[in-house]
Amino acid sequence: MDLIPAPLSVIRPETPGAYALDTGTGLTAAPELAPVAAWLRTVLGAATGLPFPAAPGGIELRLDTAAAPEAYRLAVGPDGVLLSASTTAGAFAGAQTLRQLLGADAFRTAPLRRTGWELPYAEIEDAPRFGWRGVLLDVSRHFMPKAGVFRFIDLMAAHKLNVLHFHLTDDQGWRIEVKRYPRLTEVASWRERSMVGFRAADRRDDRPHGGFYTQDDLREIVAYADARQITVVPEIDLPGHSQAAVTAYPELGNTDVVDTAALGVWTDWGVSDNVLNVSEATLRFFEGVLEEVLEIFPSQFVHLGGDECSKAQWRESEAAQARIRELGLKDEDELQSHFIRHFDTWLAERGRRLIGWDEILEGGLADGAAVSSWRGFEAGIEAARAGHDVVMCPETHVYLDHRQGAGEEEPIPVGFVRTLEDVYRFEPVPAELDEAAAAHVLGTQANIWTEFMDDARDVDFRAFPRLAAFSEVAWSALPAPAERDWEGFERRMAAHYARLDALGVEYRPPGGPHPWQKRPGVLGRPLDGPKDS
Repeated sequence: MDLIPAPLSVIRPETPGAYALDTGTGLTAAPELAPVAAWLRTVLGAATGLPFPAAPGGIELRLDTAAAPEAYRLAVGPDGVLLSASTTAGAFAGAQTLRQLLGADAFRTAPLRRTGWELPYAEIEDAPRFGWRGVLLDVSRHFMPKAGVFRFIDLMAAHKLNVLHFHLTDDQGWRIEVKRYPRLTEVASWRERSMVGFRAADRRDDRPHGGFYTQDDLREIVAYADARQITVVPEIDLPGHSQAAVTAYPELGNTDVVDTAALGVWTDWGVSDNVLNVSEATLRFFEGVLEEVLEIFPSQFVHLGGDECSKAQWRESEAAQARIRELGLKDEDELQSHFIRHFDTWLAERGRRLIGWDEILEGGLADGAAVSSWRGFEAGIEAARAGHDVVMCPETHVYLDHRQGAGEEEPIPVGFVRTLEDVYRFEPVPAELDEAAAAHVLGTQANIWTEFMDDARDVDFRAFPRLAAFSEVAWSALPAPAERDWEGFERRMAAHYARLDALGVEYRPPGGPHPWQKRPGVLGRPLDGPKDS
């Protein structure tokens, strides 16, 4: 049946058959599942031109309180279609499977001149392996307008992914309106130009780049995602990756070692030395930022970065050194830990949880904090063994900005080579973890950093088809990596490419980049310089 991600169980009858849809096919739902019925009526109505009236006889969404939270059962037979689940999340996952069963044309936004919409007879039982099936979308390095974010959320939902890690701030741009600090969007949301290519610091496009989301934009994004069973986890990166914020409010920086008033929003890629100072005033400033963040985003977790924080200015700053002495800390690592612990406590007092990149382990991890393990598996293993929750997202496996093939024809051939098969064979739970520690692996996440993706077309090319393989890793009960049915997945992907085509996804073709992409300079491919990180 060529379903992606693969369900737990599919039983086909000995005598094949199909249930035909027509203008009289009804769509009904238990009151608790009405939002899913509304979504299904909208997307299937758009693709098929059928009305799906709220009348019996056809497709029924039934409440099954005994089912696991995201589990569903989908039965298609001569008498119609029954989709049962205990929650809207489970029913929505089942609705996505139903849509796949109708074929690629069910993913179009307007009907073709065709008839014969049929669902094959089958009984499908399904449930996800992980509760956290995430994708990081970096809109700081290159801003993605709101319509593009909606489209990306729809693509996530089509693959049963349920956490959008929204990377909203960095050295190169601040993307969230904060009403009490207007210069964060007036100043920090725009940079004068951008680097072009990989490690080619002398090449710039000389176009101003920027943009930001108003608070109402973000509320709209949260609501749109929620209707598709996706939680938006905001990231406000601190105390490093903060040059844009320091540019807007120079007093946030280490003013005794650098002229922060002369800074601009950073136009390089990489890690800036211009980090926050750790004064009480800076803590109050970001408490104010986070008060507005919490009002917009209802997610349990708030991501505070904590990664790649240069300690160079703190080592030179007498104010920072005095702060270390005042707090009785050992060194700059413990100073960063103090910063993170402060906000861990602050968030906990408000019923939220801090999650950060694995550098927050350095200098001592706050008790309630969770870890995004990106520098391989080691930090995630350490955190899980210590009783901390972990999201596995190692750069070596699931950074989708990294190149998809070894050839020089890859656009901007940055990072590790990670093919579609490599992603399909990724295993989020390290074998070293015993059962108790493994229970702390909340799930897994693919990360899309956009230094080299200046629009949605580039994001499509980097993310797909690898995000389809990742969705199966995150959802399905797969065997050990070496035992996975790669050939079977390739066969199912042959059908899935047609779905991506119908959705308008400009994925990397399975045979490699198109011939026109092999020309030097196309899609920002560097003309010279290093080809690897």
